[in-house]
Amino acid sequence: MNMGTKLKLAVRLRELRKKRGYTQEKLSELSGVDYKHIQLLEGKNPSGATIDTLEKLANAFRISLSKLLNFKGKA
Repeated sequence: MNMGTKLKLAVRLRELRKKRGYTQEKLSELSGVDYKHIQLLEGKNPSGATIDTLEKLANAFRISLSKLLNFKGKA
């Protein structure tokens, strides 16, 4: 995953999380993704994410994986 994609994902995750009123801790509980990993995914120098992690996050937001990765669209 290149840095541009990582940054877009970071913005998308933060946008969806705030839209739903979730804290990073709540998203961690709902998704089963470690809180520290969510912090890294949303950070200024974000880490990459596996497909498994992305699927868990999409499930927590109750959207499809393709919708999660739709950086220009709305959830």
